[in-house]
Amino acid sequence: MPLPGQEAQLSMAAMERLDELKLVAKKSKDAKQAATMMLLYPKNDESYFVLIERMISTGKHSGQIAFPGGRAEKGDKDFEYTALRETEEEIGIPISLQKVITAGTPLYIPPSNFMVRPYLGYLDHSPIFKLQATEVKSVIEVPLQQLMDEANVSSQILSTSYLSKVEVPCFLLQEQIVWGATAMMLSEFKAMFKQAGL
Repeated sequence: MPLPGQEAQLSMAAMERLDELKLVAKKSKDAKQAATMMLLYPKNDESYFVLIERMISTGKHSGQIAFPGGRAEKGDKDFEYTALRETEEEIGIPISLQKVITAGTPLYIPPSNFMVRPYLGYLDHSPIFKLQATEVKSVIEVPLQQLMDEANVSSQILSTSYLSKVEVPCFLLQEQIVWGATAMMLSEFKAMFKQAGL
């Protein structure tokens, strides 16, 4: 099945970022490398996935809602392993229990100069989370059906690390505003689920 790709991602990008994001090939040569995981699992007879609330810090993505994930390290054999390792480190799910389904389209994040590789994976069971205290404030368990429900696509006026009071497209999931790179990656996976008939 072909990836929905950048078109699906850009549907959740702030208008102010579109031109910059489309220049990804020029801007991303020296980018730092990272990977994230959208991890599906069964709970209450339906499919869920997990997002994290990052701790407040001095970083550009401080306090944001995101997928588990982080920067590639020298010992990582590939970006898929980066996503698996970071998911274990941040929310305590052993690498051996995570099963990768596919990779999404790499996404360049201008404010932090990261090229992020999103992965989609699953667990056979509902997880027990163990949070990395220095990185993760909380986990947010989201029913997949919330993502698929068009009523949860919105736009909000937010102040970001690079712009003040900008209107951004977002998902409203479990009473959280999910926007920016995470929303863009979610948009592509949502398009994939639609292609699969979910």
